[in-house]
Amino acid sequence: MTQSNRPLNPKKLRLSKWSAVNPKEKEKHFLVTKVIDPEQPKHLIELVVMEAVLTKRSFTMRWEELTDPTKWVQGWI
Repeated sequence: MTQSNRPLNPKKLRLSKWSAVNPKEKEKHFLVTKVIDPEQPKHLIELVVMEAVLTKRSFTMRWEELTDPTKWVQGWI
């Protein structure tokens, strides 16, 4: 669950803002730039592409990782 105790909707993640709890190399603020659709339409969304606002570095991760409050906070803090 997110900090507001509402479950995340993977279909509404695109362009959402996130802050890393433990920033590395000054990368604290991130955007979800892409929600990767599953190969088979009946499967659930699993992956998102995150982009660091400062460096523009991108990486792919499981969207559920955003629900870990020890790693991510929704919004820019």
